[in-house]
Amino acid sequence: MAIFAHRYHHWAYVWVPAFGAVIWCGTLLAMLITWAAQGKPHYVSEDGSIPYISDIGADILKPLFVTGCCITAVAFFLSLVCERWLRHSGRLIADMRRREKIFSILAILGSFIGGCGLILLSIFDTKRFTSLHRVFLLVFIVGVGLSAIFTIIEFRWISKEFVEVRRLKIAYIAKAIIAGILILLAIAFAIALYQSTNVGAVLEWTIAFGYTFYLLTFVYDLWMSKGVHKGELSREKLMRENGLAGQGATMWGRGSVSTAGGTMGRASNDTYGTPTYGQGTYGRGATHV
Repeated sequence: MAIFAHRYHHWAYVWVPAFGAVIWCGTLLAMLITWAAQGKPHYVSEDGSIPYISDIGADILKPLFVTGCCITAVAFFLSLVCERWLRHSGRLIADMRRREKIFSILAILGSFIGGCGLILLSIFDTKRFTSLHRVFLLVFIVGVGLSAIFTIIEFRWISKEFVEVRRLKIAYIAKAIIAGILILLAIAFAIALYQSTNVGAVLEWTIAFGYTFYLLTFVYDLWMSKGVHKGELSREKLMRENGLAGQGATMWGRGSVSTAGGTMGRASNDTYGTPTYGQGTYGRGATHV
């Protein structure tokens, strides 16, 4: 971005998930605080003693709820689009095989579906459109869940190509832990929804706040483009620097690939030096046993 100095270029993208996370968490806190400040009223659509997010969102705070959901949904979708663009433009580690790109696109599609579900469930509130609200809630949960799974798989495969890039491993492991916990809680929520209303409400609030942390993982992902010039981590350049130009991506991941410039790929018998992520070199200075 021309408006940013190069060392700050990553902020043109990092603000997207950060802003979405702040808006989402702020919306939830505003709803809880309002409910408590009003003396914990019993809403028309409320069945237990603890209101669901949708119960509060279907009352006087519906404009806030709809606005918060719309901003969050768009931020979630754009976060994955930004990640895809940075990887395509060579400012994040390139997808070395077609499968990584496919799963990246599927993750974006999942975020779009989940985002649409989030927007629609806020519009079709539980007080006036109970059945539709639950359908769109399911769409949101499934869409986000699938997007998380596809993203984790993509990151896992990329990290296997470049075993020395530990920051990428941290990214997908963090996503896997958070997404795994949220998926398990979502299953428990689906059961509690029909078995124990109050437990279901507590689980829903827990999942909602947990979603904030999942959004924040994209801040870490996009931050990894800091200090990286366009094309510096492109597939073509990485292959050319490691003597693989014209040989295709099938060479990658089948053991170590060594040149005078460095060593990349999986290598059980190599001792790697400290990676200099963001400087265009991966594992340079490696010594071989």
